[in-house]
Amino acid sequence: QRQLVESGGGLVESGGSLTLSCTASGFALENYIIGWFRQAPGKERDIVSCINTQGDRTDYIDSVKGRFMVSRDNAKKVISLQMNSLKPEDTGLYYCAAVPFYYCSASSEASEYDYWGQGTQVTVSI
Repeated sequence: QRQLVESGGGLVESGGSLTLSCTASGFALENYIIGWFRQAPGKERDIVSCINTQGDRTDYIDSVKGRFMVSRDNAKKVISLQMNSLKPEDTGLYYCAAVPFYYCSASSEASEYDYWGQGTQVTVSI
């Protein structure tokens, strides 16, 4: 079955870096847009970044532009989110999600994505 598994979360000090990975299985990843979402306690799940099927187009919310970078390797079935200069407001549960034959936009909502991982926690301390 289609499966997405996130890893790489953890506790980091403000200004530090983390790289999240999302490993896909059970479907043709090359046909899917991948989005990274985060959910802070008591808040909705919001998109952070996305990447198109071939990896040549990405989009980011304003608050992470210049600090986060998303990439993908369809052959290895892995999507990565490199997060630098982390801030306490980046804290949350990070999810990767997939939707087929769609478009990548940092304005997308969670309801537009079909398949989800279980999430990985990122905590940035002051």
